[in-house]
Amino acid sequence: MVGKEFFHRSAGLVLAVSLIAAYPWSVSADPVTDFITPKQDPASAAATPLSDQWFDAPAGYENSSPGTILGTRSVSVGPLVTPVTSTQILFRSTDSKDRPVAAATTVIVPTAPWTGKGSRPVVAYNMAIDSLGNTCAPSWTLPRGIAPEIVAVQLFLVKNYAVVVTDHQGPRQAYAAGRMAGHAVLDALRAMVALPELGLDKESPIAVTGYSGGAIASGWAAQLAPSYAPEVNIVGTAFGGAPIDYRILLGSMNGTNAASTLFLSAALGVAREYPEMFQLMNANGLRLAQVAKDMCVYLLAPGGLVVPIPVQALSDIPNVDRTPIAEEIIARTRMGGALAPSTPVFIYQGQQEFWIPREGAETLYDEWCAQGSDVRLEEYLGEHMTVAVSGVPGSHAWIDERLAGIPAPKGCSSLGK
Repeated sequence: MVGKEFFHRSAGLVLAVSLIAAYPWSVSADPVTDFITPKQDPASAAATPLSDQWFDAPAGYENSSPGTILGTRSVSVGPLVTPVTSTQILFRSTDSKDRPVAAATTVIVPTAPWTGKGSRPVVAYNMAIDSLGNTCAPSWTLPRGIAPEIVAVQLFLVKNYAVVVTDHQGPRQAYAAGRMAGHAVLDALRAMVALPELGLDKESPIAVTGYSGGAIASGWAAQLAPSYAPEVNIVGTAFGGAPIDYRILLGSMNGTNAASTLFLSAALGVAREYPEMFQLMNANGLRLAQVAKDMCVYLLAPGGLVVPIPVQALSDIPNVDRTPIAEEIIARTRMGGALAPSTPVFIYQGQQEFWIPREGAETLYDEWCAQGSDVRLEEYLGEHMTVAVSGVPGSHAWIDERLAGIPAPKGCSSLGK
């Protein structure tokens, strides 16, 4: 017992020190004091603002309705093969606690005219941001040619679809906060059709999709749409490798493997939407929150390979994940439950998935089906990274059918379950 306690108390400091050496973190008025004697202040763990005033919401934006356009600008994104015009939109959205926030999206439209039936189809492609810093968001990476999922965007553009890539983590970069992500995606789609020069109107069929961290945004958008944005013309949602229930991930990602640092960063991201979590953190947890606050996934992920730290090491409270605060937040961030989509859904999952076990996808499938949703679940051989590739043909074919106006089969069905 003493050994376990020693590990929990020391592991967080070891990781914090290693992160300091790996990354140049932003400077506060007194960074040394803040680090030695950290305060339970959410502001100390907030992402450093970008030196770009375009992202600053205008005064009084809080009084506008969700989806209201607050600003626009033309940008160049790439590298892409398809000729496009790209527009960034700042819009009013709603955070996890139903408070007004400003968020950003990038709308990419092929310059070639749409020659198919009806209005040009739209794919709301949600990248797996999985990061804590503002320079990790698509609105920043796309214009600089460093967005990690640009190939996935190109696959839809070559079909002459428009693609909408939203900063679904919101202005606080709240990684893994599903409600914020779902709201942002839906409000971006509201804003898109309110900008006539894009040529995308309310009749444009919309498919929502994403994998892993992008699946959080996609699944939450699908299940929030009936109550939050019923007018958005979503014809189907396809996602895979979804972190559906963080209670499950406490056993599969927490302090056990290379994914442990991603799990820690997800906990810090959720805390930005639910700052009461800072009450649960010890000094090492608060230090880690300060040091990692601007990190992108490619800097966060390797830490788990070297120092797989359980989230419990960042608190001095016994069974911290069973405290009332933790229980409520885990319930609030769990996909499914009383919420369900009113439009068709395609879910794909790895049968040998060890980071994000199939249990979550299967439970979600059962819950949504019990509430009358039309859901197709396909489970493929392989783990998380394998299915990220092998799941593309099936999910894209399903999306193409929905965007072409072909109705999804009614009811629920599965393959490999």
